Amino acid sequence: MDPSLTRTSLNLVLFVAKRSASVKLVRQLQDHLAQMTGEYPAQLEVVEIGEQPYLAEHYKLVAMPALVKTFPQPAQVLAGGDLTTQLDVWWPRWQGQVSLINPQSHRQLDCQEEAPHLPASSRQDPSGQLPFDQLLFDQLPTEAALLQMSEEMFGLQQERDRLLKQLHFKDRILAMLMHDLRNPLTAASMAVETTQHQEELDPEFTRYWLEQARQQLRKIDLMTCDILEASRGTNAELVIQVVELEVVDLCMGVLEDFTHRIRAKSLTVETDLPSNLPTVQGDPAKIRQVIVNLLDNAIKYTPTSGIIWVSALHRTAQKIQITVSDTGPGVPVEAQERIFSDTVRLDRDQSSEGYGIGLSLCRRIVRAHYGQIWVEERAGGGSAFHFTLPVYVS
Repeated sequence: MDPSLTRTSLNLVLFVAKRSASVKLVRQLQDHLAQMTGEYPAQLEVVEIGEQPYLAEHYKLVAMPALVKTFPQPAQVLAGGDLTTQLDVWWPRWQGQVSLINPQSHRQLDCQEEAPHLPASSRQDPSGQLPFDQLLFDQLPTEAALLQMSEEMFGLQQERDRLLKQLHFKDRILAMLMHDLRNPLTAASMAVETTQHQEELDPEFTRYWLEQARQQLRKIDLMTCDILEASRGTNAELVIQVVELEVVDLCMGVLEDFTHRIRAKSLTVETDLPSNLPTVQGDPAKIRQVIVNLLDNAIKYTPTSGIIWVSALHRTAQKIQITVSDTGPGVPVEAQERIFSDTVRLDRDQSSEGYGIGLSLCRRIVRAHYGQIWVEERAGGGSAFHFTLPVYVS
């Protein structure tokens, strides 16, 4: 708001959907106001609603264009296409409202007050104090200050809501992680205890159970790494806006976007996306980015007339697993972990664009959601990329 607007004038704000398309309306209102008679002129300010949405929230505007009398209080909203006609109706009453709070009008009505044209110093009482009505008038907050306070309150409310959602999300994740860590830890303990309770250890028997324990401990190690990476500063710039998300709709939308490329290579796409799949907690834009990257790689590396599978399953009570598989060259076992590192290129990449940054970003996004992402060889050839997301709980 313009701080030069004074309390001895009517302060009006015209809200428009788009400033460039409202030039005629603005000029019409300005000309009309110039012809209006009255002791107190009107100051008009034009605001494009998209630039200052908090003002629309403050005045609860539901239709455009809208003319708001911001001073004197209380604020009043005129909306619709006949603003000049409505202005004519309310103009006399608004003039009266200004006169009631104008200090000069107060002094003219009260014969005991000093003459209205005396300097401010002569309007002090013997104790050096200003009259009560002048003190009250001077202490009234300006409309600009009120709007600034409203903007700050609106911003604080949004930040509060965002932080509450983040806290709820992290509480759910902690509970899920405790559950996930318990399973491999229990399995590893059972494997070790089984070997301990055997009086005569058969080498093959011992080797089998130690391998089981090693695999479970490896799972725990990977999960711990994911948790640590998600909490480190490397993901600080990945601000996620967690909402309830339909994974099936997201997958189908991405597949539709890739229709042209799929047809160009005569690829077959098979989906297994149950309609009753629970919703997940995630950032729609970020999760879509992961699916786009995985599907882009699948199309890139799958030969002509090959097959791509996109599936989602309710893996546990707390997780949804999304999988993108293909009949491409696959990923060597020794590279299945480091392929998610920055700028890693495999032999299969030498004739293709890209430097591995996409998969690295996918891992960072999934970890920011406290999920896991990995790749394995698909039975029958090709690769299968999997990632998990937490189930949404209201």
